[in-house]
Amino acid sequence: MRMEKSYRGVNASVQIKGSKDAPAIRGRVDFIQKRNGVLVVARISGLPCDSDTGFFAFHIHRGSNCNGEGFPNTGGHYNPADVAHPEHAGDLPPLLSNKGTAFMAVMTDRFDVNDIVGRTVVIHAGTDDFRSQPSGKSGEKIACGVIKKAWFRDKTEFCV
Repeated sequence: MRMEKSYRGVNASVQIKGSKDAPAIRGRVDFIQKRNGVLVVARISGLPCDSDTGFFAFHIHRGSNCNGEGFPNTGGHYNPADVAHPEHAGDLPPLLSNKGTAFMAVMTDRFDVNDIVGRTVVIHAGTDDFRSQPSGKSGEKIACGVIKKAWFRDKTEFCV
């Protein structure tokens, strides 16, 4: 039997807000550092119901603010290894809307939480085709938020 440390709580999070063209979008994305990667958990509401597919591209961008119409300061996808799309560190699975609400959780080893603090999370109007360069023809940016550091809420040891 060995002791393992489990950190419960959020290491970083972002409050998502919609653009002037999609003001109903609201949500939160949490980033939880685990031993083998980062658990990304998104809870979003107010997504437009007129989407052709119900899917919305969802990425971490390299920029550091959501100022301005169309969020021009978010820059491109977070891509420190300079690889092709969809292998950017910031490429995440799309959100699937259920009557305007989406929940998504994924584990990724493409970045650590500290790498993305201060960067932006963007929701696009379209779905990501996972082929087109440099960003998958994802469409306009309809929601954005800046990732901020959070602190551990609980530290627990348990036997394995």
